[in-house]
Parts: sequence; C-alpha cells; structure tokens
Amino acid sequence: QVQLVESGGGLVQAGGSLRLSCAASGSFFSGSAMSWYRQAPASQRDLVATITRGGTTNYADSVKGRFTISRDNAQNTVYLQMNSLKPEDTAVYYCYLNYYGMILWGQGTQVTVSS
Repeated sequence: QVQLVESGGGLVQAGGSLRLSCAASGSFFSGSAMSWYRQAPASQRDLVATITRGGTTNYADSVKGRFTISRDNAQNTVYLQMNSLKPEDTAVYYCYLNYYGMILWGQGTQVTVSS
C-alpha cells in the first residue's frame, strides 16, 4: 500500500522560507507525476506545482519565481522549496501522486505566514 507523508510545514514570517517534503512508501514513486496543492480556509484546493516522471516542472502563476519543486527518486521524496513567502501563501499544503491514473493524497501540512 502506497502512503504519502508530508513534513516541513510551520510558522514563518513574511519573506522567509520553508521546505516541504513528501515521502512515498511503495514502489510507484519513480513512475509517478507528483504535485503540491494548497487549500486556504473557505477556499478550494489549488494546484501549486507539478513535476513529471521525467522532471518537467510547472507552477501556478502566483508562485513562479518563488517556489521550486524537485524530486529525489532514490529517496522516494518530492520537495517544495518556498522562498519569499507571503501571508497569502498561508494554507494547508497537500502532496499528490498520480501513477498512471492512480491518485493518492497526503494528509496535509499547515503553512502559516505572518505579516
């Protein structure tokens, strides 16, 4: 059974940085596209960044130039480096795995950016 476990969230001041990690169990990771989503209170869950099996990345316009998604297939882990954080980045961040249509979500990690 594949599970995703996120870590790295927390409280940071505006302008600061955090790095989120998402570790996957099982043998599907290297063949999966991985994404980070976020959901603020009373808002829908929005796509933040995606990295394909081949390493191609895409970002939401709101985080381009500030966030970087990366993956380490040897460690079955995907990362989200978040720099120049803003209060509007405050949300629960979710890791997302897509293995040829098999979808899995992590439990989420809270990121709070104070002004």
